[in-house]
Amino acid sequence: MKRLSIGMALLAWALGASAQYHFTARVDELARMVEPEVIQWRRHIHQYPELSNREYKTAEYVARHLHNLKLEVRTGIAHTGVVGILRTGKPGPVVALRADMDALPVTERVDLPFASKEKSTYAGQTVGVMHACGHDAHVAMLMGAAKVLTQMKDQLRGTVVFIFQPAEEGAPPGENGGAKMMVEEGVLKDPTVDVIFGLHINSATEVGKIRYKPGGAMAAADRFLITVKGKQTHGSTPWTGVDPVTVAAQIVEGFQFIIGRQTDLTNEAAVISVGRIQGGVRNNIIPEEVEIEGTIRTLDTRMQAKIHGDIERMVTNIAESMGATAKLEIFKHVPVVYNDPDLTEKMMPILHLVAGKENVLLTKAVTGAEDFAYYAREVPGLFLFLGGMTPGQDPATAPPHHTPDFYIDEAGMLLGVKTLCSLTIDYMQKH
Repeated sequence: MKRLSIGMALLAWALGASAQYHFTARVDELARMVEPEVIQWRRHIHQYPELSNREYKTAEYVARHLHNLKLEVRTGIAHTGVVGILRTGKPGPVVALRADMDALPVTERVDLPFASKEKSTYAGQTVGVMHACGHDAHVAMLMGAAKVLTQMKDQLRGTVVFIFQPAEEGAPPGENGGAKMMVEEGVLKDPTVDVIFGLHINSATEVGKIRYKPGGAMAAADRFLITVKGKQTHGSTPWTGVDPVTVAAQIVEGFQFIIGRQTDLTNEAAVISVGRIQGGVRNNIIPEEVEIEGTIRTLDTRMQAKIHGDIERMVTNIAESMGATAKLEIFKHVPVVYNDPDLTEKMMPILHLVAGKENVLLTKAVTGAEDFAYYAREVPGLFLFLGGMTPGQDPATAPPHHTPDFYIDEAGMLLGVKTLCSLTIDYMQKH
């Protein structure tokens, strides 16, 4: 009897392994077939980028593709979001896959035949528009995954929700948008999502590799705005006024003291960066007001609260000590991206099978932020980093994200399509 039970267990394991090999082989076959289309889709989206909450043509492009696949399609979610739903008609979990669609106010410098020449308006300024963070690749890979999974519908159990999200980079001032708004408008509720997967292509990770981090993987991002008010006067007689420019300079220097001397960086990383200082209209007029705008990145909620308090105290005291006043506003933009540890562990075998165990790399948390965090606060989530750097290149020479020279190797997208599909099917089979 014992030998029989052992034999049955081995047979069950062998059948399960065989079934898993069968679906990964089929995913690989179909993903390779769709790869030329994925590259074509990515190039089209790259050439015609759109800013956050303005992804009208991108949304139409995606919706048309989903309609052609005969999926249930919903549009206009969180302004321009698109959702495709694949219902298999068989009981099983609801798996969501997410890609972001928006581009950045960056003028492209990369010499490509499909480089962006688009212009738009951002914060009242005319700017170039570029997919300088890889969202074009994310959209194309999810379009590819939708096609592969639709072709494999008879092997699936449950439902797949394809989420094409606007405004990951943040809605324009005065507007709502992004993942938070998608969640508020019920994207995870109809049907009720059990688990969500996402990935982000990375220009400094070699093609063919996947990086992951259980638990807190990406930082919370908060925007701050400081308005320093002094007393306007002639530049030749600064003692007759109160110079807010000098006060602003002292505040910016003080940020480095907060991070370097008041924050326990052995716990988690933290960053305060200033992205804009604005004030004055003429070289010989000391202005009345200066604005300082920047970002705070933290990976721990207690550190986040402490740093907010440190900034408030420092800004107030520096301004008062120089006879000025300062108003601080902090806007919580994105929480920490939290990869569910149990889900992460359960999905490791399929990631090893798809990419090769040696190519699935545990990484440290990063101070970049991602509003995928809003989905992962509602349901178990796993967010991965996908290699987009040409093999053999020195990562130190790879142009960073959000820069005019940002570049990805399109060869990395095949693994992205396979990963999205394999995570979906594997989760369905296990649940």
